[in-house]
Amino acid sequence: MNSPSNSFAVDVRGLSVRRGPHLALDNVDFTAQRGSITGLLGPSGCGKTTLMRSIVGSQIVESGTVTVLGLPAGTAELRRKVGYVTQSASVYPDLTVTANVAYFASLYGRPRSTVSATIEAVGLTSHARTRADELSGGQLGRVSLACALVGDPELLVLDEPTVGLDPLLRVELWEHFRSLARRGVTVLMSSHVMDEADRCDDLLLLREGRLVAQLTPAKLREQTGEAFLEDAFLRLIRTRTEAQS
Repeated sequence: MNSPSNSFAVDVRGLSVRRGPHLALDNVDFTAQRGSITGLLGPSGCGKTTLMRSIVGSQIVESGTVTVLGLPAGTAELRRKVGYVTQSASVYPDLTVTANVAYFASLYGRPRSTVSATIEAVGLTSHARTRADELSGGQLGRVSLACALVGDPELLVLDEPTVGLDPLLRVELWEHFRSLARRGVTVLMSSHVMDEADRCDDLLLLREGRLVAQLTPAKLREQTGEAFLEDAFLRLIRTRTEAQS
């Protein structure tokens, strides 16, 4: 039987991170259920990327604990279990799309047969033989996503993966994320697009390094009485700020 900690894909307790003189994260607590899609929302500079870096083990933390798939974040064993897509494309510019994805498939020990299917999942089949340095910024982001997906991770951490994508492709990617969640993959993603929040099972609302709330989209509407999530988020921020002052 799993311990309570192991029932979560991510379990963060009392996490604080300091970057220079600035407290980037201030005593953050949250959990993410296995097989769920959790949206990380908040303005630029609120700590979203720092939180994701802490989860994948690439961020030095000041205090607190981050447990990922039952192990401390950054544990070597997690390298084959966690996929991470940064805002900046992490690909080899002199390789084709197929060669990039095939390289990461080999690192993860995945069969070559997974490469084409993964490229198709991110909508790049027509560019499979194109070198990465000939692609647009949005296409490069999709190559990075494919390189993470091909490893078949148990946890997928995505830093604004749909920026610059056309609406149709965004919908198709979200359908893919949902199919992954149904298979038990946990997805944690940041976004500035409020309509994407409705597609998440759970929301983490950050402001100035602090977790304002963790709740579902329906609960956010219920608590604020607002129909639109952007209005609901703003009302919640104002309410919490007034309560603290």
